[in-house]
Amino acid sequence: MPYPYVLLSAAVSLDGFLDDTTSERLLLSSPADFDRVDAVRASVDAILIGAGTIRADNPRLLVNSPDRRAARLAEGRPEYPLKVTVSGSGELDPEARFWHSGGEKVVYTTEKGAARARALGIAADVVPLGAELDWRRLLTHLHDERGVRRLMVEGGGTVHSQLLQQGLDELQLVLAPLFVGDPDAPRLFGPGAYQGGRLRLTETRRIEDVVLMRYEPTAPGTGDLPAAADRHWLALACELATQCPPSDTAFSVGAVVVAADGTELARGHSREGDDLQAHAEEAALAKLDPADPRLAGATVYSSLEPCAVRASRPTPCARLVLDAGVRRVVTAWREPDTFVKNADGSGLLAAHGVDVVVLPEYAERAQKPNRHLPG
Repeated sequence: MPYPYVLLSAAVSLDGFLDDTTSERLLLSSPADFDRVDAVRASVDAILIGAGTIRADNPRLLVNSPDRRAARLAEGRPEYPLKVTVSGSGELDPEARFWHSGGEKVVYTTEKGAARARALGIAADVVPLGAELDWRRLLTHLHDERGVRRLMVEGGGTVHSQLLQQGLDELQLVLAPLFVGDPDAPRLFGPGAYQGGRLRLTETRRIEDVVLMRYEPTAPGTGDLPAAADRHWLALACELATQCPPSDTAFSVGAVVVAADGTELARGHSREGDDLQAHAEEAALAKLDPADPRLAGATVYSSLEPCAVRASRPTPCARLVLDAGVRRVVTAWREPDTFVKNADGSGLLAAHGVDVVVLPEYAERAQKPNRHLPG
């Protein structure tokens, strides 16, 4: 199921703490950076914090700029983003400022927590996720039921750690020039089964005396569950499809092969170079040593599912993927009957143990360079 774009925003000390242990909140950002965060808040559909952050900081969690709120209204959006919190126990203070300012609020909790939150009279929509907190159900509900397309996460450390293990689309991290040094102070992340691989640094910016660093994940998901990085790589495959020489007799497709640690191994597109018969997956895989051990754990991203039948050559791309030892494919679009009736490359792959993930939200991008074809 589609999930919102998840952006985690945090500021930390040089030694990795979110706060100290005093009763007053430790201000890590500079005034200019607080204004930047306000602009990010104004850009999203919802802002999420954990119940512990409500207890510790008692935040209002608002868009403070009147001009930014007015711009949201002019765009037909609510004045404030949806405010979201997560509490397994449902033990929440109904007098906290979070509930009494801004626009709509929602609490995600467990079945037992929902009964407790409702009994307290919390001024919010209370949504139980089952016996335990289920982050994937939470993200799906936000997307499908609340229309959230961009979600900003602002703390605390427990929420950061749990959500990072589900996969983020973007991390915006501000480094403040001070030390905390208290082992009991809250940290940005705790231990967890995080995805491997290095993050991709997309921006660094000095803002007064702090530094903003923006990162994106690179490691593909595993099995049939999509990860945030899958979106990036599939978007790249769709972009490669736009580089194909035009054809009235073949699809324009892009493909990328990515190792389990997020290393790009190869890319290709239809009719690449001088080979006007080449398919995208074929072009990408041809650039790799068939004995490369990374292929067994790699993911192939293809804007159109790998073909199961082709007229130009004896070996279809689904078979090339299988022969390469790849066991995971992510695609945007199932092959229509334009050239081959009842094509089912995904079915062929799945029958041989390959996990096939379809992200239909990228179908329009994948179809764009093929609009001139019949059907």
